[in-house]
Order: sequence, then C-alpha cells, then structure tokens
Amino acid sequence: MIQLNVNGKLQKLDVAPDTPLLWALRDTLQLTGTKYGCGQALCGACTVHVDGTAMRSCALPVSAVVGKKITTIETVDAGRVGKAVQAAWQKLDVVQCGYCQSGQVMSAVALLTQNRKPTDADIDNAMSGNLCRCATYVRIRAAIHEAAKSLA
Repeated sequence: MIQLNVNGKLQKLDVAPDTPLLWALRDTLQLTGTKYGCGQALCGACTVHVDGTAMRSCALPVSAVVGKKITTIETVDAGRVGKAVQAAWQKLDVVQCGYCQSGQVMSAVALLTQNRKPTDADIDNAMSGNLCRCATYVRIRAAIHEAAKSLA
C-alpha cells in the first residue's frame, strides 16, 4: 500500500511501487484529466505538478513521489495562477482538439508560478517539452503572456 498526497488529499493506493504515477492517477484514482500521450515523457500530455514542479507522470514511479504534494489539472484552477492561465486559454481560444491542453496548462502554471514576467524565450524553454499536434503554439504563447499580464 502506497500513500500519496494528491490534490490536497491523502490517498492510499494498492499499486506496485514501480507503477507510473499516470496510471495510479487515471486508473486507480479516476483522475482522467491527465492524459497519456507517448509513455516516454516526451510529449507532455501527462504533466502534473510534484511539489510545484512540472513533471511527466508517465515515466515517474509512484515510489518517487511518496511524501510529495501532487497536483493535477483537476485542481490547478484553485490557485490564482491556475485561474489566470485557464482564463487566458479561454479568452484567446487556445484549444483546438484539446488532448494536450491539460499538460500545456500545467506547464504554463509552473512557469508563471516561478516567473511572472516571462519572455518569449522563457516561454519557449518552459513549454518545449509539450507537443501540440494542432500546432496552437502561437496561441499558447499569447495566452501565457495574457495570464502574466493579468497577474501583474
């Protein structure tokens, strides 16, 4: 039995220690907002926050996050930065198909939590591991600037 702090709640999971966090979240806890994309931590669809840092949950064993605070897309809007990012996403109509967007939002929130005035280079660097097959990168960058402006 493994105990994790997920979205502010202690959860006991009957999973093997090497189970990827993604599957513990989706299959065991039914938190399906975090998406499976590549399974190799290359696309960013599975991004969650671990102690405030954006991490790829598909390649992260649950044993590595015991005692840490895990935040998923389901509660990221509880904070000021998460609300600002999601409002900017809606205002600028960022989403096309939407599959990658939970990972995109989680990475954007992590960036703006650390850096409230990111440059284009800062954004490109922070978001470089998040792939979007619909190629909404220009709108994503604009939304991050919009969110930063609203947080100023």
